[in-house]
Amino acid sequence: MTLLGPLWQAGATLLAPALRLHLWRRVRQGKEIPGRLAERRGFGAARPAARLFWLHAASVGETLSLLPVLEAMLAAAPELHLLLTTGTVTSAQLLSSRLPEALRPRVQHRFVPLDVPAWCARFLAGWRPDAAAFVESELWPNLLRATDRRGVPMALVNARMSARSARRWKLVPGFAREVLGRFRLVLAQTRADAARLIVLGATEVRCLGNLKDAAPPLPADPIALAGLRAAVGDRPLWLAASTHPGEETQVLAAHASMATRLPALLTVIVPRHPERGAAVAAEAAALGLAALRRSSGALPAAGTAIYVADTLGELGLFYRLARLAFVGGSLVPHGGQNPLEPARLGCAIMLGPHTWNFADPVGRLLAAEAALPIADAATLAATALDVLTNPCRGENVAKAAAALVASSMVSPSTDGPAASLETLPGQVARALLELLPAGPRPADAG
Repeated sequence: MTLLGPLWQAGATLLAPALRLHLWRRVRQGKEIPGRLAERRGFGAARPAARLFWLHAASVGETLSLLPVLEAMLAAAPELHLLLTTGTVTSAQLLSSRLPEALRPRVQHRFVPLDVPAWCARFLAGWRPDAAAFVESELWPNLLRATDRRGVPMALVNARMSARSARRWKLVPGFAREVLGRFRLVLAQTRADAARLIVLGATEVRCLGNLKDAAPPLPADPIALAGLRAAVGDRPLWLAASTHPGEETQVLAAHASMATRLPALLTVIVPRHPERGAAVAAEAAALGLAALRRSSGALPAAGTAIYVADTLGELGLFYRLARLAFVGGSLVPHGGQNPLEPARLGCAIMLGPHTWNFADPVGRLLAAEAALPIADAATLAATALDVLTNPCRGENVAKAAAALVASSMVSPSTDGPAASLETLPGQVARALLELLPAGPRPADAG
């Protein structure tokens, strides 16, 4: 073990009292559920008697990409039960609404414990998983070490490692090998991700493709969509989707600029975290813009300039309503949100410069002129105004994006043959099921 490993363990243990306070602070912010706070300290195990596969996904996007894999795993192994952990309230709520009814008896959700050694040990002692999989870049050293020490075979699924993250890991090469070497299997999104992971110490790396490329279109309630379309009528409308703090300011500035040319303009803002809806509406009101929150139950009125869609699981609704969407997380250094979601639903897409979380699909979209690059509030306003006043331009961009999603949906890299996305969740499911030990589960050693 490298020196950084014990230091990380000791530091997390020393911080445990402060982390308890941090959790209660998150409760006040609406980011934790009070009645389930103990799960963050490893309590709440209810292990079924059957074989148990534990999967961990960070938040909403990762959880949604995993749902087809869960279905494939349970279809292939009728005796299997699944434990799915996540780290956000929104992902738990979305899972509750999206998980097929037939799967609910065999899938349990818990919030993942924070990376404190004692809390991780308590979680693992209670659940005793037979195998485990972590999604994308969920590399929690203490949790991985504790899982490995119990002899639980682990996989890293839909793994990504940006060039930016790889540079940081290279500063601690021994620690990187220690963390990544614990995985028996790594399924990388792209060959570039695979190459970086191998350099950092991962072994048995395969590249099947990106599960987010294989995801179905986001759903929408047709009655709600009809109601919104009737309320909006023929007003010009654009969408700022999955926005982060700092981006709404730029979106509101763009709206004010465009409204001089399009007085009836309606801007819909879907904050990445719905609990920020009140703050976004207040910021709009402070600028003299009439704002309405969807969580109030109201539809946009004739005088509404800003409609804040601060509800959960309705992004598919607004991608269908709008024909032009800015994809958030890209005008601030967050790394961007998934641009393939609007591409599947006929939206012309605008993207800021910070898109490293989705570097491969963004690169393909821009190369195919299937997305419009923007740099700041000024170029956001100019580009959106151009599309709204020249519908053909938006239609051409949207068609190019839809064609790209349909045809290259998607190659595991830009220099190799395309994978069959119709079978990608099944391929991942089979690879994960192979991690399960043969025969009955051995007695737990404690």
